[in-house]
Amino acid sequence: MTLLNSLRSSMRVRCLLTNSPVDLCTSNSLYRIRTCGYAKKVAAKGKKGMVKDVLKGPEVCTDPVKLTSYAVGANIFKQGEDPPLKPREEYPEWLFQLNLGLPKKVTELEPDTREYWKVMRKEHMWRFNKLNKGKKL
Repeated sequence: MTLLNSLRSSMRVRCLLTNSPVDLCTSNSLYRIRTCGYAKKVAAKGKKGMVKDVLKGPEVCTDPVKLTSYAVGANIFKQGEDPPLKPREEYPEWLFQLNLGLPKKVTELEPDTREYWKVMRKEHMWRFNKLNKGKKL
């Protein structure tokens, strides 16, 4: 009787395709197959003894003549040269009015402008996120 119960509970069999162990469960006259043939970890080949190449950044140009006459770093192709700079009159006026420094604070902006409300919204989101950091909603 115990032999029959042990056979019914589980039988160890090997899979024909992968040769991995498979459990056959025959309880309640239903045949269920549980497979435990997890994927094997792939061994990394060629890692031992290889020296990793250090990536180098782009070369920094320090030539003042080239910096004032060419748009250094604007070339998007692997080969070729940087485009030369044009006279100031050929560029649009708004290009020279851009704020390249730190962003203006709310106190420096006028309340009737779009930039004022964009900065107010951003600061409000920062404040809200800082207050609710770590809290569950």
